[in-house]
Amino acid sequence: MLAIALLVFREVLEAALIVSIVAAATRGVPRRGAALLGGIGLGALGAVLVALGAGRIAALFSGVGQEVFNAGVLLAAVLMIAWHVIWMASHGRALATQMQGVGRAVRTGASPLTVLVAVVALAVLREGSEVVLFLYGMLAGGAGHLSAGLALGLAAGVTTGLLLYFGLLRIPMRHFFGATNALLILLAAGLTADAMAFLVQADLLPTLGEPLWDSSALLGEHSLPGQALHVLVGYTARPAPVQLLAWLATLLLLAGGMRLADTRVRTTHPALPRRAVSD
Repeated sequence: MLAIALLVFREVLEAALIVSIVAAATRGVPRRGAALLGGIGLGALGAVLVALGAGRIAALFSGVGQEVFNAGVLLAAVLMIAWHVIWMASHGRALATQMQGVGRAVRTGASPLTVLVAVVALAVLREGSEVVLFLYGMLAGGAGHLSAGLALGLAAGVTTGLLLYFGLLRIPMRHFFGATNALLILLAAGLTADAMAFLVQADLLPTLGEPLWDSSALLGEHSLPGQALHVLVGYTARPAPVQLLAWLATLLLLAGGMRLADTRVRTTHPALPRRAVSD
């Protein structure tokens, strides 16, 4: 039971941390609760469908369909996060100063609700499909009493995500959007590096050299701290050069895009307080 709980916990933790950061970053956006629930529901449904079609997916692209699928899901999530970060850089000032009348601020631009649903659904899809596949394999192998381990792992993962969410809400509002956007940028960079790892496994991308370092003796990726850092900042114990380059490129592109959007808002609306987003 404990082995099942640990595996489910690790997968749920990854999705829960992503959902928590996105939920905190959209604080004050109207109807975000419904969007979050909708994204979780779509992701869970998609995870079941992916698990049912896992054999066909794996057979695609000369037998590396699963790696290509995983990389595609991760890169789609990166694009959605990038859209959201730049949107918040454009509207975060209004959100920070008009939390009571935030509906008007949100309606001045493209609503992030579709992006919110997509990011949450992709996170749940990616991790949920692995959980479903694992449990299906356990049942096919004759294992019983899976429900207790599943419930324990699910509860622990969700609880950890909630703790992060409420911790983020304690950040003062003048720093809130800057902090959550920074987390989202790091999250996107880590997802991009993960996508590169899947493409390397599929022999569709060169590693560009040997692993740059090996810190597994100090902090293993499969330990709880290592798993959390892997989700939050993209920590990898043995990163290939292509992973680090992708991580840095994503970090620089999103930070630059956010800064450019913020600068345009300050130029267009000088009355809004300075550094409501970038602090």
